[in-house]
Amino acid sequence: MPDYTDPPGMPEDERMTPAELKVVREFLGLTGDWLASHLGVSPRTVRHWEQGKYPIPDGVRLEVEDLERRTGEFVSGIIEQLMDLPDPGVLTYRDDAEYHAAHPEIPFPASWNRAVVARVAQEVPGLRIAYPDPAA
Repeated sequence: MPDYTDPPGMPEDERMTPAELKVVREFLGLTGDWLASHLGVSPRTVRHWEQGKYPIPDGVRLEVEDLERRTGEFVSGIIEQLMDLPDPGVLTYRDDAEYHAAHPEIPFPASWNRAVVARVAQEVPGLRIAYPDPAA
C-alpha cells in the first residue's frame, strides 16, 4: 500500500477537508472506487475520508491536486485544438470498456472523459458531442 502520510512540515490548516475531497473527485468525474484503486487503498477508506471518519493524509491531497492539474492540462489541450475549427466536435464514451478500447493509453475512467468533455463544452461554442459509431 502506498504511503500517503503527511510530508514533514505540512501545516495542519492545509489539510484537505472531507467535503473538498468529494467535490474535487466528483468534479473530475471519478468514482470513489476508481480513486481508491488509483491510490492503492480500499473503497471503504475513500468513503471514510469523505465522511470525515478518518483524516485525509496530506499525501492524498497532493495526489488529488496532481490529478486536478493533469486534468486541467488535458482540458486546455483539447480546447486549443478545437477553438479554430469551423465545426468543432468531440467523442465521449458510454462506458469504460468502450473508452479504453479507443484510448488504452489513458488510465482514467469514461466518467472522467465525460467530465472533461463537459468542461470543454463550456469553452468551445457550438461543440458537437457524440458517441462513437457502435459499428466502427
